[in-house]
Amino acid sequence: QVQLVESGGGLVQPGGSLRLSCAASGNIFSVSAMAWYRQAPGKERDLVAAVTSGDSTNYADSVKGRFTISRVNAKNMVYLQMNSLKPEDTAVYYCNAFLTVVGRGYLELWGQGTLVTVSS
Repeated sequence: QVQLVESGGGLVQPGGSLRLSCAASGNIFSVSAMAWYRQAPGKERDLVAAVTSGDSTNYADSVKGRFTISRVNAKNMVYLQMNSLKPEDTAVYYCNAFLTVVGRGYLELWGQGTLVTVSS
């Protein structure tokens, strides 16, 4: 079974930091773009940051300078380092990836989500 599994969410005070991790597992031939999205209560799911297989990145304006996305291709993992967190960063964060899976072709997968709460 091919899946994305996130970890690293939790409760943090404003100004604090968290690091999210996402691991892709299964019979994977290759991983293309990987990204983090977030969804706050009552709002749509929005792109936070994305990274290509060539390490090109892009960020939502609201997180530029505070968040850093990175990946380790050999481990099929993507990370999101979040610094200077604000209450408005509170959301469920989802990992997203485009994968080539042996026997199944090109797929888009989502993780189950991890909750980040920024509150004093």
